[in-house]
Amino acid sequence: MIRPRSGPMAHQAVSALAPPPNAHVWLACGHTDLRRGFDGLASLAQNQLSKDPFSGHLFVYRGRRGDLIKMLWWDGQGLCLFAKRLERGRFVWPQAKDGAVFLTPAQLSMLMEGIDWRMPVRTWRPELAG
Repeated sequence: MIRPRSGPMAHQAVSALAPPPNAHVWLACGHTDLRRGFDGLASLAQNQLSKDPFSGHLFVYRGRRGDLIKMLWWDGQGLCLFAKRLERGRFVWPQAKDGAVFLTPAQLSMLMEGIDWRMPVRTWRPELAG
């Protein structure tokens, strides 16, 4: 849930946007010029990642500094473009310079929170089997 910092809705929960459960999430490796908009990012998905930008999959791109990402998603009626900037820290990104990495919805949630999605730390460990 997203909670506004101040204003009339400060104490009301606003649901976060999420792609449908069957949508694949693709991270574009390396950094991307985030001055690009709908068409430029869709072109990158098609030409550099060899993916169909109109498939309903979510494509995630990170800028050079690492504190800004843009996500492109076809909802069946048009392209949606979402952006998030971290006030502190950097988004954890694959080391590869090109290509794409597939993420699960849980990994995307961790990425969006600035958590290292590659090796999450478990908060508990079973002590006994059975």
